[in-house]
Amino acid sequence: MDYRDTVFIAVAENLSFSKAANDLNISQPAVTKHIKELEIKFNTNLFERKGNKIFLTRKGKIVYNSYKQIEQQYRELEFEISQLNHDISGDFIIGASSTISQYLIPKTIASFHKRYPKVNIHLINGNSFDMEQLLLNNKVDIALVENHSSQSGIRYKSFLDDELILVTGGNSIYSKRKTISKNDLLQFPIVLREKGSGTLEVIKEALLKQNLDFEDLNVPIHLGSTESIKNFLLDFDGLAIVSEQAVKTELYLKTLVEIKVTGVHIPRQFRIAYKMGHKSRQVELFENFLLGYNL
Repeated sequence: MDYRDTVFIAVAENLSFSKAANDLNISQPAVTKHIKELEIKFNTNLFERKGNKIFLTRKGKIVYNSYKQIEQQYRELEFEISQLNHDISGDFIIGASSTISQYLIPKTIASFHKRYPKVNIHLINGNSFDMEQLLLNNKVDIALVENHSSQSGIRYKSFLDDELILVTGGNSIYSKRKTISKNDLLQFPIVLREKGSGTLEVIKEALLKQNLDFEDLNVPIHLGSTESIKNFLLDFDGLAIVSEQAVKTELYLKTLVEIKVTGVHIPRQFRIAYKMGHKSRQVELFENFLLGYNL
């Protein structure tokens, strides 16, 4: 890609000339010059200013989306050529949901790096919905998600079974309970993940199957990560529903205690998500490695 194209992408993603200049380690006047040259080339304004902020124009959005596709195709080209030369290298961008990025994928990436040391891996994390949006917008090559729902334009493949379990702090007033009833689940205070979380979506669907209304839960607080929930439980007389994969150490150390809910079981699957259509060599290589890795 032309360097002006790279500058344009940086400005479009930062919506700031100064931040783009900082990311690219060039001066702000240089950024302005490149954007003006590009606007002359396309004979149109790519950005519009509203107050102190800039936004992509409608035509600017078209250019940005096209450039992101071209950028991805360049990465694929470099990767395929490196394979033909028996020297696999290039950039690979993974988007992963919070649970997967924190508790599962780091070991896999480390092992993948040992096997393919010249592949530069970039890991982006957030909730499942956000990762799917990045995938659709060509900002990641592959997404690893934990939700049940499926979005148009994305194909999914399961790579690991998981279960959401009910836990409480080892010193909470509920820690001596081995089981509770469905009615108890609705009455006891419970802390959950934020809106958009794959975990939250799975919980809603599981409760619905048990004829329980998610809105009837006693939820005094939502937190943005499983780690924050685990720390919160250490000084909270209440419950949480979290991934079993995320609390193995705490259950072993008994800082958290699992409580069964009579008649309620919440299984789920971690899934690989990739865009419909052509599957790049990078995606195929990492997918095969992940499916063969002993998680």
